Amino acid sequence: MVVLSQPIPLDNHISVIPTYKPVPVPALTSQSIPVVNLTDPEAKIRIVKACEEFGFFKVVNHGVRPELMTRLEQEAIGFFALPQSLKNQAGPPEPYGYGNKRIGPNGDVGWIEYILLNANPQLSSPKTSAVFRQTPQIFREAVEEYMKEVKEVSCKVLEMMAEALGIEPRESLSKMLRDEKSDSCLRLNHYPTAEEEAERMVKVGFGEHTDPQIISVLRSNNTSGLQICVKDGTWVAVPPDHSSFFINVGDALQVMTNGRFKSVKHRVLADTRRSRVSMIYFGGPPLSQKIAPLSCLVPKQEDWLYKEFTWSQYKSSAYKSKLGDYRLGFFEKQPLHSSLS
Repeated sequence: MVVLSQPIPLDNHISVIPTYKPVPVPALTSQSIPVVNLTDPEAKIRIVKACEEFGFFKVVNHGVRPELMTRLEQEAIGFFALPQSLKNQAGPPEPYGYGNKRIGPNGDVGWIEYILLNANPQLSSPKTSAVFRQTPQIFREAVEEYMKEVKEVSCKVLEMMAEALGIEPRESLSKMLRDEKSDSCLRLNHYPTAEEEAERMVKVGFGEHTDPQIISVLRSNNTSGLQICVKDGTWVAVPPDHSSFFINVGDALQVMTNGRFKSVKHRVLADTRRSRVSMIYFGGPPLSQKIAPLSCLVPKQEDWLYKEFTWSQYKSSAYKSKLGDYRLGFFEKQPLHSSLS
């Protein structure tokens, strides 16, 4: 998820927040949602199947301590409960820092406030420092510890994926996240309880989009709202599970697999009864990393569906797009889609 936002108070411009007329949305059940137990010997096969069919799956037995997830959630809630004037001192995001309502520079908005933090301690950010100045030391400690453990989950998943695909060495994907110049980040989202709308319309918390990076690792509280778009274009609701992680295939991974894995389109709708808090680790490569179909998967360049580009080029292009745009279209060798909306 790439964000460039300007803050506005949550009680302003309510009328511009997109809404949906509620329609029956099927829910992914425990039987239909891809679930991967990372301790299962068949985990790597299940990961590849899930990435091919959904671009999305749930991870259990991931090894991240439950108390760490709970502690970071509570610290995030503490930040979002601060007076608006204090939160605004950590914004607007550049792209790191505190953001409110606006999502990107091209007019997208949602019923949301958030913090975007750089996951690379070697790359300092004034706005990240401003967030930490408004919070107790335990907040920073929880953030750093959480990012360290979730990064390991991300790398483990990518290494299992590489093994199943026959990519050698098995660290070919995970090394981009482990690189000291990795462009990864952590996003903490707060979707406040939304007021009832006329005709029972539902406010959009975060509009439909794909994540540009390699992989995204999501954890939320037990408030519903997350939906993904499956192959036939149907939107399905994902039941929340505060003890598990949900993995999204990102645009960069779609390119590296030459479209075998699909970057999943997803969105969040605001709840009228409970607020939602989510924490997403976005695993990105260094800015100079070249992104292209992997030669071990697609030996002949004439079979590539995408042009080669650097992560810096793609990230810059994503900043200039609207949230629901099909950003990979600019990098396809033979355009397959004009847009996804």
